[in-house]
Amino acid sequence: MTPEALRNTHLSYSRLTRFETCPLSYRFHYLDKLEAEPGLPLRFGKAIHAALEVLMKEVLENELTGPLSEDRALEVLREAWAAEALTGVEVFQEALRILREFIVQHGVVDHRTILAVEKEFRLPVGPFTVLGFIDRVDWVDDETIEVIDYKTNHQLFTREEVDTSLQLSLYAVAAKRLWPWAKKVKLTFLMVRHGVRQETTRTEEQLADALAYAETLGQQTETVQEFPARLNSNCSYCDHRRHCPAYADALKGKREFICDNLADLEAVAHEREEVARLAKALYARKEELEDVLKTHLKHQDELVLGGVRYRMFSTTSLAFPLQPTLAVLAEATGRSQEELAEQLGSIDKKALDAELKRLGKTLDRPRVALLKAELEAHADKTHSPRFWAKEVQ
Repeated sequence: MTPEALRNTHLSYSRLTRFETCPLSYRFHYLDKLEAEPGLPLRFGKAIHAALEVLMKEVLENELTGPLSEDRALEVLREAWAAEALTGVEVFQEALRILREFIVQHGVVDHRTILAVEKEFRLPVGPFTVLGFIDRVDWVDDETIEVIDYKTNHQLFTREEVDTSLQLSLYAVAAKRLWPWAKKVKLTFLMVRHGVRQETTRTEEQLADALAYAETLGQQTETVQEFPARLNSNCSYCDHRRHCPAYADALKGKREFICDNLADLEAVAHEREEVARLAKALYARKEELEDVLKTHLKHQDELVLGGVRYRMFSTTSLAFPLQPTLAVLAEATGRSQEELAEQLGSIDKKALDAELKRLGKTLDRPRVALLKAELEAHADKTHSPRFWAKEVQ
């Protein structure tokens, strides 16, 4: 491919992350310009984004103050639903649930606190221009703004993913240039399926590192000679998966390397990584297929297909409330509740973390940190070995 063909008219987070995730997908999308076939998650996400954009733009443009309208939310969802050619009552109900909870979570909205919706920016990064759109920017106080990006992911991000997100870093740099009076920029992934705000900030050094990394990726897109496929758990949702020979081979379980000598650790590691990539793609495909079967099992008790019987069933987990449980045991055994509590009692870590988070709203952070340390000092610790592997950058 010629250098002219590789040259970028502009960069964007989408371009950079597609190249980083899978160079072959990048080539299909931006160089070969193959027709994209976005799956349900991508189209669903676009519909939710479009609906939220319309709702919040109307607040800003019409200078509204008050609760968002559920009736209007339904109208804009219908428009976005049609634009993305979505179908399925369960999917529609999920979209409507997200919008309703968004409305409840926001309560009274005030146009004066919304600085921008779907704000375009053009950011000079070395020889490149990074083009992007920020879902929303809110005024927090006279020194602080909040950059908000809507996410429809089923899973929440890890703390590391939020704190190192290139997308949020680029948005932070852009926001600082668009609103130079802001001394602080709060960065938020609003996980709309869960009603959860995953928040972070960036130091100047972190922003400089992010810009350097974006420039490095941009240079790679213009100098790369090959575009290898990188199998990962997102392959089953890729909008070019039908064109990808690596994904087709993965679904067939095709292997390129098998270690013949288990004493050769280099060969062992080579095969392990190939199997891990293959397993991610296959497991994601398995989940996609199971979702189809689960949808049909909502309307019938069982399916018998290809000699296999499929059913949905519920599992039950038990949690025993402390006082009633101790009272029953004390009566049956003749032992005191205090003695039984000392022998049987322990506090669930998730419940304790939730209580500490609640206390954090009334106590100062150092006091909560000290309390957590004191509690951990009394905790019984168990250790189990876990295997960990991560690519070296």
